[in-house]
Amino acid sequence: MAVGKKILTVDEISRIIEMAWEDRTPFEAIESSYGLNEAEVIRLMRQEMKLSSFKIWRARVSGRKTKHLAKRGFIFGRHVCPTQRNR
Repeated sequence: MAVGKKILTVDEISRIIEMAWEDRTPFEAIESSYGLNEAEVIRLMRQEMKLSSFKIWRARVSGRKTKHLAKRGFIFGRHVCPTQRNR
């Protein structure tokens, strides 16, 4: 799939969707990892998801402070449990 000028693999699309759903993963992290800005992530989500799922996601992230680095009230990302393994 092509988004903007970049062609994404199925695995990359899956990971971007996963990151977009995570509350504490800012759009800037997706941009630094995959080169997609917020508008491109929204476009990708609209293309890849059912309309009802997209609407739920969009309502969830709209105005959410944790999805934008500039709006965050904290410096560090998230707590990682000592038993959690890196993937």
